[in-house]
Amino acid sequence: MNVKTFASASLFAVLSFGAIAAQASTAPMQDDEAMQYRYGQHLDVKKVLSVQDDQSNACGLVNTRMDYLDSHGRQQSVQYRTYATGGCHDN
Repeated sequence: MNVKTFASASLFAVLSFGAIAAQASTAPMQDDEAMQYRYGQHLDVKKVLSVQDDQSNACGLVNTRMDYLDSHGRQQSVQYRTYATGGCHDN
């Protein structure tokens, strides 16, 4: 195995691990009860109970979950993507 082949294989391995890590960080929150929001979808929200991000210190798109009460007093949950800015600035 020459140096060029070894370097190519190493680069491919590093990029593959990076892709796996990126996929893991953008995977949706594991919650079967929450509905996935679609653009334009009507939500019956009377009162917001909580809003949670996957990664509050991230910079970019993150998974977010909102728990709320609808107009009938039933608790509902919805998941959607938001743009987090907590990790965008150097402190």
